[in-house]
Amino acid sequence: MEQKAEKIIKKLRKIYKIEIWKDDPFKVLIACILSQRTKDEITRKATQKLFTKASTPKKILKLKEKEIEKLIYPVGFYREKAKRIKKICKILLKQYKGKVPNQREELLKLPGVGSKTADVVLAYGFGKPVVAVDTHVFHIARRLGLSKGKTPEEVRKDLNRIVPKKFRRLVNLLFVEFGKEICRTNKPKCEICPIKQFCEYSKQK
Repeated sequence: MEQKAEKIIKKLRKIYKIEIWKDDPFKVLIACILSQRTKDEITRKATQKLFTKASTPKKILKLKEKEIEKLIYPVGFYREKAKRIKKICKILLKQYKGKVPNQREELLKLPGVGSKTADVVLAYGFGKPVVAVDTHVFHIARRLGLSKGKTPEEVRKDLNRIVPKKFRRLVNLLFVEFGKEICRTNKPKCEICPIKQFCEYSKQK
């Protein structure tokens, strides 16, 4: 299974030519909160507007909630997210000296931070070799037969076990692009899939 996972990742990397990136953990965390139930393009603009005005927990806490709402609009649930961002910033300053914790258990204690967000922060904020499982990663891993997990948590454990450490941070980046373009949740384009030979779902069809 490890060899299969490596072959898939190498093949997709040749197609999408994606490089692993790393950014300030706080920016990764807030961008991830804003991205929940929001399109990528809207998230990008909102994140940019917010960080141009305030890019640290201390600076964000100086803003009024209404100001944050205006800056992040039109992300989904922008009022709720403005509240959540302020709460997170207060906790970071009070409990972590203004720094984002680099332990999964601590990240999961923050409001609005679930498994995917925690792993995105660890992978792209701290450079840790973990697989972040979102909708794309979940259904693609199952279709390819890399995991039979029925929940994102089960799929996450399987992928972190079978994917070599040096490739783990690539999985989310590659599978998201692949999921948008070809292996879509509804009506996947199996006929033009470049990794069809590895796919259990395609064989069953």
